[in-house]
Amino acid sequence: MNMYYHPDEAERVGQARESFSGRLLTDPQFEEAIAITGIIETEIKHSGTFKEKLTDFAHAFARTQKFDVMKAETTLRDLFKARTGHTMNQMREELMAKEENLPEAVDDRAKDVTRDIRDMIKDGNKMPFHRAYDYQAGVLASEFDITNAGAKRIMTDVFRQNAEGELYDWGKDLEEKYYRPQIEAEKAERQQSQEKPARGRKRTSSRSKTRTRSRQPA
Repeated sequence: MNMYYHPDEAERVGQARESFSGRLLTDPQFEEAIAITGIIETEIKHSGTFKEKLTDFAHAFARTQKFDVMKAETTLRDLFKARTGHTMNQMREELMAKEENLPEAVDDRAKDVTRDIRDMIKDGNKMPFHRAYDYQAGVLASEFDITNAGAKRIMTDVFRQNAEGELYDWGKDLEEKYYRPQIEAEKAERQQSQEKPARGRKRTSSRSKTRTRSRQPA
């Protein structure tokens, strides 16, 4: 059975399988439901919200498995708690509480990860600002166990306090300086590679016409 979970979660997933909601599902249904709980967990850790994602996936799960929506949502909530040890709302509230009680060291780390955005865009392979920003926010969020959205708010506030202008504008300037030339060079290279076969076909066509004319009777 192919499962969508980290190996460290094997015991908890086993418990979820034997839970009341888990026992009622076929293997494919259980795999899909567990995968959805992972998606919802990612959303909570990224944005601090889950209701919209839960509603969307509960409807999709119910439609494909011929459940009613309420049963699908209950199943997803039960399996989420069995797999993570928290309800969706408990996980969200814990992250929010930690964001409200951060140590002073978070500001210095926010400065560090913000500086690393520049290196990622400058030295990376076609790295746009939004990717670098999201990655570094994830680093900060992981260190202080907060959401990515919360980490981005902190990075933005700290940047505003210590530099002239906004973090977004600074990042877009870096993108124009380092990322844009890489993209333009890639476009030019792709265009050249597309033009070469076209020129080759034209030359072949021209030679064919010449040979045809040479075979015509005088």
